[in-house]
Amino acid sequence: MRIVSLLPSATEIVFALGIGEQLAGVTHECDYPSEALGKPRVTSTALPAAARTSRDIDEGINRLLDEGRSIYHLDLALLEQLQPDLILTQELCDVCAVAYSEVNRAAASVSSQPRVVSLEPNTLEQVLDTILTVGSLCQVESVAKEYVAGLRARLAAIQRAGGRRPRVYCMEWLDPPMRAGHWVPEMVGLAGGEESFGNAGQPSTKTTWDDIATYRPEIVVLMPCGFDLPRTVAEAPLVLDRLAALGAREVWAVNGSAYFSRPGPRLVEGVEILAHILGTYAGGLPTDSVQQVR
Repeated sequence: MRIVSLLPSATEIVFALGIGEQLAGVTHECDYPSEALGKPRVTSTALPAAARTSRDIDEGINRLLDEGRSIYHLDLALLEQLQPDLILTQELCDVCAVAYSEVNRAAASVSSQPRVVSLEPNTLEQVLDTILTVGSLCQVESVAKEYVAGLRARLAAIQRAGGRRPRVYCMEWLDPPMRAGHWVPEMVGLAGGEESFGNAGQPSTKTTWDDIATYRPEIVVLMPCGFDLPRTVAEAPLVLDRLAALGAREVWAVNGSAYFSRPGPRLVEGVEILAHILGTYAGGLPTDSVQQVR
């Protein structure tokens, strides 16, 4: 089978199931595992290269959407050349990947007539189900079941650790501030905290500093969507003074791109990272995952 993945999370799932050789093409954002970097890139971004800060990126995305333009470019000529049998994509968010309608139009124009499958997880349980779905599509069901069982065992071990439940705010964007959504509040709960400010099972949304002040977070985790740890640490000064004024006793930066934004296997490591922050996990963590900034 020849697979084109239009999602970094789907790329990670395919490799985790041991069928990375079937990946014919990936997106420009697919950077894990390292083998993905050698695959043909079928997408590129329409955002200007000058869009560097959180505010620049937010304004650039809003401008493109207001103009009715796509945030991503899909290389139709390369897609035809790759002749995929299966395209893995999503309908969840036009900011996160090529629009689903555009993918369907592109697939209809490819002579191999690939099947388009939309992966739509909103919760951690649904993310695990997505891994099973990809396993079924790619005829490695038993591998997928065994792999998911291992992920569940890791989550169960964290839950057994228990602990106090401090009030946590997961900041999914810094300027303007956003509250986390989808699986993130659930991840905090599994790690031993409370994240009632987030939108569990729903998209993340913009918020205000007044609303953050009303919530009175004890611990703030900076996890800008698509940012790695060094970039998050570099932007942390944008919000540290305001968070201190609100009484947050700890502020942590994490690698949101790797362990929180993408609905793939590494969300389990994200739960372990949160449990480390909350003092309920003493195991090893990836070196690129977390840093206390206040």
